[in-house]
Amino acid sequence: MDLESQNFLKQFDLKYNKIASAMLTYDDLLESVASEGKHTFISTGMSTMDEIEKAVNIFKVSNCPFELMHCNSTYPMENNAAHLKVMETLKTYFNCDVGYSGHETGRIVSLAAVILGATSLERHITLDRAMYGSDQSASIELNDLKKLTSDIRTVQSALGDKDKKVLDTEVPIREKLRSH
Repeated sequence: MDLESQNFLKQFDLKYNKIASAMLTYDDLLESVASEGKHTFISTGMSTMDEIEKAVNIFKVSNCPFELMHCNSTYPMENNAAHLKVMETLKTYFNCDVGYSGHETGRIVSLAAVILGATSLERHITLDRAMYGSDQSASIELNDLKKLTSDIRTVQSALGDKDKKVLDTEVPIREKLRSH
């Protein structure tokens, strides 16, 4: 969230960086992070397309790999405020991967983001949603994290590939039902 913290983190040789939505317009921080050349997740909550474009350009000029994260910076976010179709807008306009950073209660919106092609998923995790804190109510508990992970794996398997073909499991049914 600031240059001092970013400099502190350098000692850990982390693989990724993350720009919070609140910091999207903090050019000095963006330039510092981009200069590291690490894959960076850039959250886009409460930002205009112009603000996002300015941030993206900083990373492009530095040749730093990045991924935009679509989100709504409301805690907790109402499901109808997710506007998940924006992920496709960001992907097309900026020609980059787009993930989803969820602040909703529950799992269904995050799962829908995966179905729509989110390349990464960020959720806040808590031990107890009733705990004190500004984002506890927008977090998921460990049991829901396990369920979300399982749901995502099921969806990924169900999506399969784009090739239309007769599956091996369909062959016996096909032979039985197609008599002509």
